[in-house]
Amino acid sequence: MSCPFPSLISPYADQVNEETFSWLVASHMIDDPAELDRYREACYGRLGARTYPYAGNDMLRLVTDWCVWLFAFDDAFCESDRRAAEIARALPQLLAVLDDLDPADAAYVENPFARAMLDIKARVSAAADADQLDRWRSVTKDYLFAQVWEAANREDAVVPTYGDYIFMRRRTGAMLTVFALIDVATGRPLTPGEWRHPDVRAITESANDVVVWDNDLLSYPKERTGVNSGNNLVSVLARHRHRSIQHAMNQIGRMRDDAVQRMVDLRSALEGLNSEAVAAYIRGLEHWISGSIAYSLTSSRYTRAWQGASAQRVMRHQGG
Repeated sequence: MSCPFPSLISPYADQVNEETFSWLVASHMIDDPAELDRYREACYGRLGARTYPYAGNDMLRLVTDWCVWLFAFDDAFCESDRRAAEIARALPQLLAVLDDLDPADAAYVENPFARAMLDIKARVSAAADADQLDRWRSVTKDYLFAQVWEAANREDAVVPTYGDYIFMRRRTGAMLTVFALIDVATGRPLTPGEWRHPDVRAITESANDVVVWDNDLLSYPKERTGVNSGNNLVSVLARHRHRSIQHAMNQIGRMRDDAVQRMVDLRSALEGLNSEAVAAYIRGLEHWISGSIAYSLTSSRYTRAWQGASAQRVMRHQGG
């Protein structure tokens, strides 16, 4: 995986890792002790520390807690056999949190994911301006609705078409929800015009593609025999473009390298805006590319899957 962007890590990495894990335990989104052990071993605080290395301690806690919320929701709803209707029925309380509820209503929120999201929203609201909060809420809604589409694919054993998958993966991957917090974390808010600028949207889309396609490559060993195997670009290319698994992976590698080059080209074009906020946002996108690669290559969330896949290959070669 080529990456021309700098790789840094926050000095608050270990502290935030412990604090975020304590927040996860207190949230009760995950209660199973074995699953909590897996989350502790995965050290998700290091993901936040690598993807937002410029953030202060409090802001790093916020973005890392949000990343862990997304991982927990993904494991509970998206990497499971949950039916589309079941996920759809969970949406009203989550959407109510995003649109209507405030911290004073926490006692009336029963779903632990909704309660944890209410805490996150309150902290985003305190750190962000109204435009930034609205962006985060909007893309988070898109993410939630996209999970129903993904669940419908699982339920009917559908491998989506290439065009549908590329479009929807930009939403199911939740990257827009974490990108929307970059200019909150930098302390340099994008204006509405800057956020909507065609080149800013294009570089955001390219960064999104790089991270989710890298994730598809990294997670394929874990997902290939699971219920969510069809919702992976490797499977999409193998089914609809008649590629072998290796050829599909090679093509994805070329696609993500092309997307990285588009980011480099767009960064040069955007320098003409002479905006410190845009420059800081672009650096934030670049940190997400380098940081997610560095984290994924060392995280037990992915390395265990590779070890399992390697063991299976050995067994096949030995006739096991």
